[in-house]
Amino acid sequence: METRCRISVPKFFSLRSPACKGNMAPRPLNGKKIVKKRVKKFIRHQSDRYKKLATNWRKPKGIDSRVRRRFKGQYLMPSIGYGSDKKTRHCLRDHRGFKKLLVHNIRDLEVLMMSNRTFAAEIAHGVSSRKRKVIVQRANELNIYVTNPNARLRSEENE
Repeated sequence: METRCRISVPKFFSLRSPACKGNMAPRPLNGKKIVKKRVKKFIRHQSDRYKKLATNWRKPKGIDSRVRRRFKGQYLMPSIGYGSDKKTRHCLRDHRGFKKLLVHNIRDLEVLMMSNRTFAAEIAHGVSSRKRKVIVQRANELNIYVTNPNARLRSEENE
């Protein structure tokens, strides 16, 4: 949800200008619609049949392989046509089109300061709840979008 700034600015100024930066959330630089041609993972042939075969994709090499010969009703094989658009590759659909960067401490946030319209911070799993609060607070000051700001936060009455 976009909030308008309360500063009176002339009409020729953009609402994304630094004068209005006070209470606006960062917006991604790339406005292009994200289209994932395939969201499901490609799985290895017969990995559902045998526990010893991992589901990670392996190209079938057998001379009689139904999958390699692309028979109807078999698993699909990955090909270049499934690739995403270069401009939206690695962009997160759920988080407004930002690219994700893992953050372990406040110093990692400083790296994102200049590219806060392209990258969003994701706080790493091993970061304590006390440090998480500090990271989220600093990210708000630097106008950096955080994908998981509410992770591991307890309610005030429990503390």
